Formats: sequence, C-alpha cells, structure tokens
Amino acid sequence: MAKTVVLGLSGGVDSAVAARLLVEEGYTVYGHWLDIGLGGREAAAEVAESIGIPFSAGDIRQELETEVMAPFQRDYLAGRTPLPCARCNPTVKFPALFRRAEEVGAQFVATGHYARIRQTEYGPALCRGAHTNDQAYMLARLPRQWLGRLLFPIGGYEKTQVRELARGYGIPVADKPDSMEICFIPQGDYAAWLDQRGQVPPPGDFVDRDGNVLGRHLGIHHYTIGQRRGLGIPAAHRLFVSAIRPAENQVVLSDGTDLMADTVWGEALNRLAPLEERAEVTVRLRHSKTETPAVFYREGSGGRLELKTPARAPTPGQLAVLYDGETVLGSLWITKDRRV
Repeated sequence: MAKTVVLGLSGGVDSAVAARLLVEEGYTVYGHWLDIGLGGREAAAEVAESIGIPFSAGDIRQELETEVMAPFQRDYLAGRTPLPCARCNPTVKFPALFRRAEEVGAQFVATGHYARIRQTEYGPALCRGAHTNDQAYMLARLPRQWLGRLLFPIGGYEKTQVRELARGYGIPVADKPDSMEICFIPQGDYAAWLDQRGQVPPPGDFVDRDGNVLGRHLGIHHYTIGQRRGLGIPAAHRLFVSAIRPAENQVVLSDGTDLMADTVWGEALNRLAPLEERAEVTVRLRHSKTETPAVFYREGSGGRLELKTPARAPTPGQLAVLYDGETVLGSLWITKDRRV
C-alpha cells in the first residue's frame, strides 16, 4: 500500500520543501491549505502545482476564533501573556489536517515545522529540530497519541539549507520572507488588534512595589512581564514590568532585580514521554534557545519546577517545556512564580 500523507501547505518555503522531500521519499502527498480569512490561497495553490501534488483548502476561521483568538484576548485582559501558536496546534491546525487525512485515507499528517519524531523504546517521541530553528517548543501541547502519525520532513535542516533546496527544486516561494509569529495579527501589533476587538482595559496606574504611583499606563494589555521598552516613565534607572495586577488595573514597575525566579509553577501537564513524579530535566520558559536545568515535581494535574539556575521573568500564560536531551518530555502552562 502506498504511503499517503496530508501536508499543511501554507504557501511558504518550509511547507513547500517539506512537500517536495516527501514526494522524493515516495509518499503520495495531499497539500492542504488552512483558511484563516487573510488570503493566501493562490500562493499555496501555486506551490502545489509547481510540486505536482493535489491541492485542497479548509476553512478554520470559526475554530481559530473559538479556540485561539478569544482565549488570546481573555489572557491579556487577565494580565497573562498568551502563546497562540502553542494553543492553535493541538486545537485547530493539526485537528484540521487529521480531518483531511481521514477524508483521503492518509496514514500521516505533515507540516513544515523544524522538529523531529524519533522512535524510542517507549514509542514515538517528539524531539527538537537538529539545528538553530527548533520549533518543538511550539508543538509541546500535541497529544502523545498523535506522534506516531506525524512527519516533520525539514526537522534535520537549517533554514538556509531549506531555501537552497527550494531554489534547486524551482519552488516559486524560495525567497519568500518568513511569516509573522501570530498569523491572525499580520501587522504584529497585538495591542492594536485587541483595541479593535473592543472590551479592553482602560488606562491605569504604573506603581512601584509599595503602591506608589509612578505614572499612567495605556491599559494592561499593552504590557508583559519583563518588558522595558515603551513605558514612557522617566527614572534614574531603567524600569521593567515586574507584575500585572488586573484586579487593580495596575502595572508594577521595578529596577528588574525582582524578576529572577528559582521556582516556577505550571498547570495542565501534557506528558509526551515517561516522566517521573520527581525528574531531573532541562526547561525552556519561552521560545528561545535558553534552557535551564531544573527538578520537576508533579503536583496534581500540574507541577513545580525548582530551577538550578534562576531564570528571568517566567511569565504566566507562556509554556514551560521539559526536555531530556533532545526529547520533549512534556509541557505546562506557567501560572505563577515567587513574585506573586
């Protein structure tokens, strides 16, 4: 039986090269573009035609609103800093691709993420990408039972290598700029997007730790923990956002010395590999290359991380992703740290 796969075809270079690599490996590839209401179908269809694969489109606008955009808004109103891509992957994007796979009888689903699936003694495992463009962090909320049906063809490549492959294949989007991180906010100004949706917090007070008023802020949705730029408050030293108090409509500023944390709590543990009640791990607390050695302790449906090296500004609403070497063990949504 031929190997068949539905590939999320965005119209960008990563998914295009992923499709071509799968074709070369002997897969029957179905390109599937997901409509979020901002256009791009023609570019994706052109890519599919250039590679010679069937093309289809699916409308995910309602699911994106319900599962990602509305929670994104609620998080900012509650003083958290959301991570929409990590929420979208398990609730909208991959479910839509799996639905298309069921329609065409495909065994696998693929995307152009820089991550890898490896077979281990306990089954398939999600692993970081081989080089600097690792995106396994954003996939750490996927259910473990999906891993055996996922393919990430470019996970072993650098971005520059992917572009070179695209040029060699004659793919029309070889030099297309990378897309913005938040697909539904193409201009990148999330605060303006929230303002347009309405029901945003009004301006309020910047305060210090003792509650002394330092100035006025534009609304708590304009700020995130650790932020330094755009505060507009004159001071003898640099100021940072060290806490957001939605109930009081206040943004707390400090000199930044209170931003370091050695304990981080999280909720809704998503286990992707065997994970003991107490485990030595490394953890990423944001989408960056920085990993911190830590001890993970299971607590109810979540857990606590005791960091061996204090980390700067763990932020509620972001992900704590746990690793054992290259393997993603699981993830938690950060809820609080010692500053709360």
